[in-house]
Amino acid sequence: MTSDERFLDLWCVSKAFPKSPNNAPVVEDFSLQIARGEFVSLIGHSGCGKSTVLSMIAGLTEPTSGGIVLRNREIDGPGVDRGVVFQSPSLLPWMTALENVVLWIAQAKKNAGRAELRKLAMHSLELVGLGDAAEKRPGELSQGMRQRVGLARAFALDPQVLLLDEPFGMLDSLTRAELQLILLDLWSRDRKTAVMVTHDVDEALFLSDRVVMMTNGPRARVGEILEIPFERPRDRAELLNDPLYYEYREQLVGFLEERADGQSKIAQDRPVLVSHS
Repeated sequence: MTSDERFLDLWCVSKAFPKSPNNAPVVEDFSLQIARGEFVSLIGHSGCGKSTVLSMIAGLTEPTSGGIVLRNREIDGPGVDRGVVFQSPSLLPWMTALENVVLWIAQAKKNAGRAELRKLAMHSLELVGLGDAAEKRPGELSQGMRQRVGLARAFALDPQVLLLDEPFGMLDSLTRAELQLILLDLWSRDRKTAVMVTHDVDEALFLSDRVVMMTNGPRARVGEILEIPFERPRDRAELLNDPLYYEYREQLVGFLEERADGQSKIAQDRPVLVSHS
């Protein structure tokens, strides 16, 4: 396997927390190799450790055992080589959208002048369609617009890896579908390696190259991995007319239903169709 094929390598990763029942690890012996430029989604029931895995890749949580290697270097803490988009963008309310992105970029470009930082931030906001809202504060923005700022902020760092923790989970169906298209447009420009946590089967199918299905926690690990063969760029309407789409969808839903056991419902409704125009 080449270095590009093992661009991000998780080997035998386990994580236990002090208050875990019976000291059982939330995640145990989780191993996954992700290629450069690949878009991978993690899916599974609540409590299976999806966000814990993402947090360990981000360097925000240290594995109890095992290791995570990015570009032949073991991750030992947070870094600007990883851009993170959370479910809530957590913008500073007293700053404008532009200032929030500037603050983020300044962490990676400590020697850049204010004019350069503002130019980079403005470019990122324009990419997500918020050029006209750059001087608005978070309280003046809709939830969807605030999440666009979160996307702009992550991509502005030009990270090696993009980490998305249910980035559209708080949005209504139409806004969610629109932001999926924005994310795909941003990602397709240079195909950053991306890892996304989601509860939405259709979102995983539409965005991903592979979907990693995790077993229930505690001691969650990789259950099955589904390769998504649809060519890019993808058109939602074409996918919904492809019988193969529903075969893959049934496989994902079947895996999750077998492990339901009172777990929270995974989003399984028919996907919302939104035009590219």
